[in-house]
Amino acid sequence: MTAQEFITSLPSKVDSATLEGLETTFHFDISGAGGGQYTVQVANGAIDVGEGMNGEAKCKVTTSADTLVGLVTGKVNPMMAVLGGKVKISNQGEMMKYAKIFGLM
Repeated sequence: MTAQEFITSLPSKVDSATLEGLETTFHFDISGAGGGQYTVQVANGAIDVGEGMNGEAKCKVTTSADTLVGLVTGKVNPMMAVLGGKVKISNQGEMMKYAKIFGLM
């Protein structure tokens, strides 16, 4: 699995009932092979993923493709990745709210 595959598959992986009443926008800036820039928008019980950074995000996540894949496969400790500077999160509170929903923890 690549970082791009993980992010673009979010709409099919997350149960819409989990998203009821939630609304947010994330920007993911993923460097390296299999990366890219993506906007993940949660609204009306659904997730929409688009290429590029569109609109104003409540949270921006910057990391490498290798680190993101390590996070979602459980090979990289999320706390150590953040503390070690491998993952930069502009709004940690927003990320904590959605990390489990997205499968990042």
